[in-house]
Amino acid sequence: MALNSVNTNVGAMIALQNLQVTNSELGVVQGRINTGKKISTAKDNGAIWAIAQGQRSEIGALNAVKDSLQRGQSATDVAIAAGESVSDLLIQLKEKALSASDTSLTTSARKALNEDFKSIRDQITTVVNNAKFNGVNLLDNSTGTNGFKALSNATGSTIKVAGENLSLGGANVTLAATATIGTATLANTALGVINTSIDNVSSALARLGTGSNSLSTHLKFVSKLQDTIETGVGNLVDADLAKESARLQALQTKQQLGVQALSIANSSTSMLLGLFR
Repeated sequence: MALNSVNTNVGAMIALQNLQVTNSELGVVQGRINTGKKISTAKDNGAIWAIAQGQRSEIGALNAVKDSLQRGQSATDVAIAAGESVSDLLIQLKEKALSASDTSLTTSARKALNEDFKSIRDQITTVVNNAKFNGVNLLDNSTGTNGFKALSNATGSTIKVAGENLSLGGANVTLAATATIGTATLANTALGVINTSIDNVSSALARLGTGSNSLSTHLKFVSKLQDTIETGVGNLVDADLAKESARLQALQTKQQLGVQALSIANSSTSMLLGLFR
């Protein structure tokens, strides 16, 4: 038989314990609704939080990878645009050299052609020297065989786009920086060199185009990988708000009932006063 005592109210203690449990569960649900996460701190679930935190660091690292790939893509695209200009200038030089190879030209006509030739020739140097993005020039041989090395993953591995040398007198544009077409003989010599240079520049541009496509393809992959990891982290830590909303209503009702139960338990001792009347 339960002890009737004004010092110890067992019913009130049990009702209070149940109410405290309900309030604790209610606080958890409200926290999940406020943050949108079922695991927002390490104390919620240390193991899952640690896994999610590790994946968040991976996502952050992939942002740096994307930035590096985008810089490489921009540097390569600038190089391609400049290389196409060099190719166009070589075609113009070919036209001038072919015209100057005509032995029937007058001295004044040949001189005019030669001046045009030298002007166009010098434009190649100007184009190559200005083919920079963020200080990187893939056409003037300043990067050597290294080219541009963009980050490919979070461990620091790289993907490379090799640099090309389109400078006058270089590996691809073999036309000398001092070449002229002042005579028919010089014009014929320049014509052969220009034809070779046009083929070389076309090959160089093809290689740069392949490199740009490689960077673009890998950038798309990294973006998809980042989205997938973010989805995985969400699956680990995000709360089901529809479920939590329903649970919130249930716990609020349970809290109200707990308060009423505690009130009833507290009032039970006052009934003992009736025994002394």
